Amino acid sequence: MRSLPDQEAEVSRSVLDMSMSLDGYIADPDDFLGGEDGERLHKWASQASETTKAFEEEWKAAGAVVSGRRTAELMDHWGGSHGGLPIFVPSHRPPGPAARWGYPLVTYVNDGIESAMRQAKAAAGDRDVQVRGAYTGQRAIEAGVLDEVQLHVVPVLLGRGRRLFDVLSAETELETIRVIDTPEATHLRYRISTTAG
Repeated sequence: MRSLPDQEAEVSRSVLDMSMSLDGYIADPDDFLGGEDGERLHKWASQASETTKAFEEEWKAAGAVVSGRRTAELMDHWGGSHGGLPIFVPSHRPPGPAARWGYPLVTYVNDGIESAMRQAKAAAGDRDVQVRGAYTGQRAIEAGVLDEVQLHVVPVLLGRGRRLFDVLSAETELETIRVIDTPEATHLRYRISTTAG
């Protein structure tokens, strides 16, 4: 599943990977960990299927993670590593005590999303960089440092919560590179073509 037929060579790609409702929501209105809507949106990932197994292998094959601060803090920085992967958090504020002293694989980057992505890609080598968090994904798109978007669209209309693409400053063209339809979710992967300035 990692190799896509139209890609000629393996290079590190930055991929925003998020589950969302059909109406574009990714979390509860209060965005608290373990909320009912969050559980509903990620239920597909707990299904024992070949599709889920393939996505798990893809995530495990990544080389680094760039995460928004809010997402990283809600997840307690995944206990200090995202499945053993280094985590880069773009933030203008210093990290809290746990991230500062207890999590050696967590790096707070205070000079912007471009720097965070550059450091993550250097750490990842030829493996993908997984991007977590709506705000960080949007900033990466605007900065031109996000390569792909992978969405797991769950067949539910939540009608409330936090949206994935609430505020983008420009139109962005996407190229569809993969569609996998299952009863639990439709999995869409896009390559970012151009961002209108």
